[in-house]
Amino acid sequence: MDGSKKWVMPAFGVMGLLFATGTAVPASGSSDSTIADSQTHLHQYPRAGSQSGLDRNARMLAAHNAERHRLRLEPLKWSNRLEREAKEWARHLSRKGVLQHADLDMRNGTGENLWMGTAGHWPVETMVAKFLEEKQHYKHAHFPHNSKTGNWADVGHYTQIVWRETREVGCALATDLGSDILVCRYWPAGNVWGRKAY
Repeated sequence: MDGSKKWVMPAFGVMGLLFATGTAVPASGSSDSTIADSQTHLHQYPRAGSQSGLDRNARMLAAHNAERHRLRLEPLKWSNRLEREAKEWARHLSRKGVLQHADLDMRNGTGENLWMGTAGHWPVETMVAKFLEEKQHYKHAHFPHNSKTGNWADVGHYTQIVWRETREVGCALATDLGSDILVCRYWPAGNVWGRKAY
């Protein structure tokens, strides 16, 4: 059973978030991981438009792994394959100016978090932090009963990031129509019905 949602958002909003849950069957293969896990914290963040790709990737990975480190979970590794898939979908969404999840069959069993905001105004750490803010609603219970609000969608970004079985992440940023769109893909997907995040 899949808990994914599809939302369409106009590009004129300041910020939007969207995530997709996984299925009980993960993707059959792994990807090439080339950026080592990182716990580095940067104190002065450049705006999204001024970040080089490699630096931006390392910073997004560090933002994901800081919370996993706090929970004593194995750090995620960067996947070039997931980054390429995320980039393709981010470009597609940015041309349309909407947030909408790729179909499950297009994602090959990966999880997906989406974010949209005004172009050039948000550092990648803030984009990932918006996913992580959902931990305030998280309760340690089986998905989909893991939100203090009673709505699993209120914690879905957070739980995908801290899902114990997830090992790899790849994200990409695309800009068009005045908005930055961030797509992050996770393998294996988290938010599996009937399981706990960690």
